[in-house]
Amino acid sequence: MSLPNYNQLPVDPKHPPHTSWGLWGDDDNLGTLNKITEQTTAQAAKLVKHGKVFPLNWELEKPSTAMFGRTLIDHKFHNTQNVAFDDIYDNFNPQSSSQWDGLSHVAHISSGKFYNNVDVSQLGADGDGRLGMHHMARKGMATRAVLLDYGRWAAKHSPSFDSFSRDCEITVQELEEVAKAQGVTFQPGDILLVRIGWIEKYETLGDKFVASIGGDVTNPKTAGVKACPETFEWIWNNHFAAVGSDNPAFEAFPPASWPDSIHSHVIGGFGMPLGEMLFLDKLADDCDQDKVYEFFFTSAPLNKYRGVGSCPNAVCIK
Repeated sequence: MSLPNYNQLPVDPKHPPHTSWGLWGDDDNLGTLNKITEQTTAQAAKLVKHGKVFPLNWELEKPSTAMFGRTLIDHKFHNTQNVAFDDIYDNFNPQSSSQWDGLSHVAHISSGKFYNNVDVSQLGADGDGRLGMHHMARKGMATRAVLLDYGRWAAKHSPSFDSFSRDCEITVQELEEVAKAQGVTFQPGDILLVRIGWIEKYETLGDKFVASIGGDVTNPKTAGVKACPETFEWIWNNHFAAVGSDNPAFEAFPPASWPDSIHSHVIGGFGMPLGEMLFLDKLADDCDQDKVYEFFFTSAPLNKYRGVGSCPNAVCIK
């Protein structure tokens, strides 16, 4: 299937500008995951050379203070006569730690509709299943991923960069410079992973964490990718299947304008999942040693009907 470029979107003029609505059919629930084909998966599997496995799930207990008004997991145990145990997870929000934001998470805000013109009445507890996480889970994700280690690059080329500063917005030009320095090229169906060093800094802060994100855990401040038309065009034209980072929002947060945010344009407009708080540090350390920044990537989201988000359950294999 030949994919249109950003300036050719939408494929049907009845849809909002620069959205992919209708590209894979009006009933589509997968969005850009459609870019992962059997051929894409088979080629990506050839990237496994040494059998080194890097899980991308951070601990479910982290961050230790829940953000965005979410809840921390409360782990209880059911003891059966001291010979067997079961887990019970109370207040489990699958978007409190490492996560996928699914396609029902954020709308294309300027139009008031979710990906593919889905109405809010079709979502939530009384919804009909459109855009639910179960669609991602039942397809599965197995493709090539590439890492852009912006954090290491910035330590040399932009030493004032602070992964916890909202003022630090990462531009497309910088991402291209990182890719060039690492010898990374992109292919349709890739998962783009951008490490900025957010988790690395979190691990050094201890009880200073809340103050370091601006003191407001419901609206934390973080560096991230800059939300702007150049970014939207770059993400679409590289035909990524999904993008993710080690920070809480992928983009610099809070957004200057929600209708102009990456969440709105990428999730709601493109139908592209966003990965957040992905644990990329050990992967990045290994890449720094062997200079290989491409991998076989798999992710098995929670198969929850009408789910909004999920633990990624993702690994990169080299």
